[in-house]
Amino acid sequence: MLKSTLTTAPVAVALGLAAGSAMAENRIDRQLPNAPELAAYGDLPVGVRQLEMVNPGQIDILAIDGAAPKPDVLPTYDRPLTVEMWYPAASDATGSTEFKAYLRDGTTEVSLQGRAMRDAAPNDAGGYPLVLISHGYPGNRFLMSHLAENIASKGYVVASIDHTDSTYRTQAAFGSTLVNRSLDQLFVLEEFAKMAAEGGDFEGLYNADNAGLIGYSMGGYGAIITAGGGVTQASVDYPWGGPHGTLGIHLAGSETHNALPDARIKTAVAIGPWGMNTGFWDADGLAGIQIPMLFIAGSQDDTSLYENGVRAIWENASALPHGLLTYENGGHNAAAPMPAPVESYYFSDDKGFNISDHYTDPVWDTVRMNNIAQHFVTAWLDRALKGDADKGAYLDLVENSNDGSWSLNEDGTEKEDHTAWKGFAQGTAKGLRYEVKSVD
Repeated sequence: MLKSTLTTAPVAVALGLAAGSAMAENRIDRQLPNAPELAAYGDLPVGVRQLEMVNPGQIDILAIDGAAPKPDVLPTYDRPLTVEMWYPAASDATGSTEFKAYLRDGTTEVSLQGRAMRDAAPNDAGGYPLVLISHGYPGNRFLMSHLAENIASKGYVVASIDHTDSTYRTQAAFGSTLVNRSLDQLFVLEEFAKMAAEGGDFEGLYNADNAGLIGYSMGGYGAIITAGGGVTQASVDYPWGGPHGTLGIHLAGSETHNALPDARIKTAVAIGPWGMNTGFWDADGLAGIQIPMLFIAGSQDDTSLYENGVRAIWENASALPHGLLTYENGGHNAAAPMPAPVESYYFSDDKGFNISDHYTDPVWDTVRMNNIAQHFVTAWLDRALKGDADKGAYLDLVENSNDGSWSLNEDGTEKEDHTAWKGFAQGTAKGLRYEVKSVD
């Protein structure tokens, strides 16, 4: 009965459940009372605007018939990309803080509410680090908007990409995602570099030579490639992958992949990165990662997997101090998706699942997960891109959060046996694990 009711009147039921509550606003900027210290928004007002880009002369994966003989010349097209840009705004900036986004069903457009002001004037301080965000398959540029505007308020410019053929409304052949993810990321980096250069639309606002990358699921897959991790020959040969070996441009050890990593990207965060579970990575390919990476995962990820998935990627990554943050018993949605819009709480006969499942976790509260991710990502990026060595204290932790001991003197200073996770209030660091890969 419930399934039938939700199917026939999803929006009415969802709104009825949340009528009169803050949830009905679909807020992406929520902060729980137990949010860790660095999750808090920064002091800077935030602006947001939409940008349209076109990457010319790209291989047209959708136009290739993998069952037919390989053509002498692969078809190409001019690849469109929509990018949402969050940035520190002028102190007197104004603008609407409402924005529109489509749900996982690809048909329902909803209103979301944050703090970023549409088309607000940028802050004139300038020189901010640049961070790229890359969503999952399918996803869209707003899926991690809660993280984007949060770090923008702390002095970052954020570019979140709508990956063509991979959004809720354009989802198409998986081969396009496999081949294009990293290429999209680096193209957007280059376009943003042009806009920040002398005479550009955002001259001096940010420093594209000091950039980071955040990717979720397939965005994490792309981040690993961009960071220098090359894929296996087996994955290049998959008949369901890039047609006619087009994924070979990312093959570990190939000339094309060796030339791919960009020195402007100093670090990356991969949340639930996909690929180890299906043979796209091995130790040789992952040894090519050239920058420190923070991996974030749920220990019960049934999409990318954990022990034989994200954790295995971290274990086999290059000899750099890569971090691994684990949400115990969390699933594939750990840390990344925004809170589920109320309109998503309905069972879709077309998709075969409740649309809210795309955003939620069976165990963890989404806002709690988001706040923890905001805390750790802030510490990681501030240390890597702003040279803030003090943030290292938030990453120097006992492995299991449950094992942390709260021990303070009467004046509030820490005793020698105080090992509770820094930035978490007493009793709030539970169910988490943080490890750093040895570089011995």
